[in-house]
Amino acid sequence: MSISAVIFDFFGTLTPSTPAGIWDEHAARSASPLGIPMQQWRRALDESFPERATGDLGDLSQTIRTLAQRCGINPDDDALAAATAARLASQRELFVFRDDALDTLEQLRSRGLRLGVLSDCTIELAETWPTLAIAPLVDAVVLSCQEGRRKPDPELFRQVARALETPTSECLYVGDGGGDELSGAAGQGMTAVMLRASDWADNDAHAREDSWPGPFLTTLSDVVSAVGDPSLITA
Repeated sequence: MSISAVIFDFFGTLTPSTPAGIWDEHAARSASPLGIPMQQWRRALDESFPERATGDLGDLSQTIRTLAQRCGINPDDDALAAATAARLASQRELFVFRDDALDTLEQLRSRGLRLGVLSDCTIELAETWPTLAIAPLVDAVVLSCQEGRRKPDPELFRQVARALETPTSECLYVGDGGGDELSGAAGQGMTAVMLRASDWADNDAHAREDSWPGPFLTTLSDVVSAVGDPSLITA
């Protein structure tokens, strides 16, 4: 196995896992200005994820208005602005990286590897990406909300490999398994490895490959060693 590029999932991989209770608390913040019960709003957010993750509902303000209307509320401008601001602020709290994330990326770059990020995400990450600490370390970023497709769509994996100017056969894909991403990456010829970190069981993720039979690592730091010695990837 010759690895020239490493592609990372974002949520639950570069960032810590997000338990269900955090999603509830964040939903409550944006539900409050709208006068919508938290559980109803959380359900609207969950059910709309496929649309939001492919950018089908427009920008964040348009998205909030559409979801509020689905809940039977037509918010005025002030309520809409407050809910939009609350949603953006709570999402940005999730853009905090694992303790070893930056060091891992820096070490991989120092070894001459190209780095990519492929994420199923909503518009909040796309808007915030340029300000994130990892952005200067990443050679190619592919976000579902900008591409209009979600994992495991084969084109997403081919697209990030093209952006990295690297054959898929020379790409290592690292993710927690959400969105059937590991099977998707492997299906395009990438070496797919699960990050099964200590907080993996706590993560509230969409369509995660909990029964992934392939190799796994337990920390991001292990990726550096695995690139140099693929036998360290355990199945």
